[in-house]
Amino acid sequence: MDLSSIFSGETWFLIGILALAGCGSGFLAGMLGVGGGIVVVPALFHVLAAFDVPLDLRMHIAVGTSLGSIVPTSIISLRAHNKRGAVDWGLLRQWAPWVAAGVILGSIIASDVRGATLTLIFAIMSLLVASYLAIGRADFHITDKLPGTPIRQAICLFIGGVSAMMGIGGGSLSVPAMTLCSYPIRRAVGTASAIGLIIAVPGTITFMVTGFGETGLPMASVGYVNLVAVAALVPSSLIFAPIGAKVAHTIPQIVLRRCFAGFLLLTSLRMFYSLL
Repeated sequence: MDLSSIFSGETWFLIGILALAGCGSGFLAGMLGVGGGIVVVPALFHVLAAFDVPLDLRMHIAVGTSLGSIVPTSIISLRAHNKRGAVDWGLLRQWAPWVAAGVILGSIIASDVRGATLTLIFAIMSLLVASYLAIGRADFHITDKLPGTPIRQAICLFIGGVSAMMGIGGGSLSVPAMTLCSYPIRRAVGTASAIGLIIAVPGTITFMVTGFGETGLPMASVGYVNLVAVAALVPSSLIFAPIGAKVAHTIPQIVLRRCFAGFLLLTSLRMFYSLL
């Protein structure tokens, strides 16, 4: 992307697309606690393709930039859910260190794998979670309480690591993990909004560092995080995050599950298609 392209009609059109993606990102962050990366990563992937960014770099930039945009969105979503008493701070104190460790590990691994591999991971994990939420019974639980150590640490490392590799806020994995252990979905969604922040901050920093000095990056990139894209995504996502949180506390829980499953399924299929 050169300087002259910033003022082209195509560039502003693509920035508009990212702003719309920010609306969806914020709404989903508030309603489902997912951080919004499930919308942002595919949108960024295709916008980067329009700017002829090398294929091997697109997914890395999409993931890193998505994590960067999740930071402010998660803060707004967290505040909205916390006002409704839906954030389990005690659980967060137990999970946070291990989730953060998983994020750093996952980000480092992601920087060393091919873009197509990241895309495939994103698509498979989205499909698995969507299938569980769409087909699985709402009253199906593996256990009647959240696990203790060391299973808890393993789950947290997995959530942090895979979420960092996918560029998502963690709700796509942490919400199903909690609900399978008989945890109420509304409280799971609220707590997941805080987990999203725990994932986004170290993930963004790590993607900045591991991508620093990479050739072929778009202009205004700090490592694998593109600042222009973040600026296009964040304002609209901040507006829609509290709206999504309000919706999460007004619609039936089964509808919340089905909405979550639908978005994940569409995203998974789109990413599989991009690999063909």
